[in-house]
Amino acid sequence: MAEDGNVPRLIPPAMASGLFSGSDQPEIAVGAGVVLRPWRLDDAGAVMEAFADPDIQRWHVRRVDSVGEAAEWISVRQRGWAAETELSWAVADKRTGALLGRMTLGGVKLDDGSAGLAYWMVPASRGRGLCTQAAQVLCRWAFDAGFHRLGLEHSAANQASCRVAVKAGFLAEGIRRGSALHADGWHDMHVHARLAADVHAF
Repeated sequence: MAEDGNVPRLIPPAMASGLFSGSDQPEIAVGAGVVLRPWRLDDAGAVMEAFADPDIQRWHVRRVDSVGEAAEWISVRQRGWAAETELSWAVADKRTGALLGRMTLGGVKLDDGSAGLAYWMVPASRGRGLCTQAAQVLCRWAFDAGFHRLGLEHSAANQASCRVAVKAGFLAEGIRRGSALHADGWHDMHVHARLAADVHAF
């Protein structure tokens, strides 16, 4: 039950319930043989390897110690589509299926038409603009689907993530001081956002 119970809303939701759960999760072309595709359980080995990367552990504050844990992580991503709470894709090589990274719209709020973008790339896929390209493509898909606002937060110390955010058209909105706990202590978080009205501006 919603936190306000049966108290009626004065306005309709920005996006209708069932918009995503009522259909299969799509594969989205990124370009140059790269796609955003739904997660598969056979990605578990590659996910475990990705989470062994020190940068992914540092910024996402997670590790995966077994293929079983990786499979459960994937299952949570898969269930998010049906629950309409998280829309998550593997960034993958279209021909081989190899995992290149992750793009996720989390914290989905259909009433407000909002979500938060999160991403990582495996080490071998960094440094060639692929993360930015995949983020831009997913933003276009999200706004076409009816989202109004996509937020993005990253540690103020994570300059690589900030560069992706800016290049993907996310405007800086401010800093949330000491709002995320990392292994080395509390981090300020840069806040960015992109609106549907901004979609053709970048």
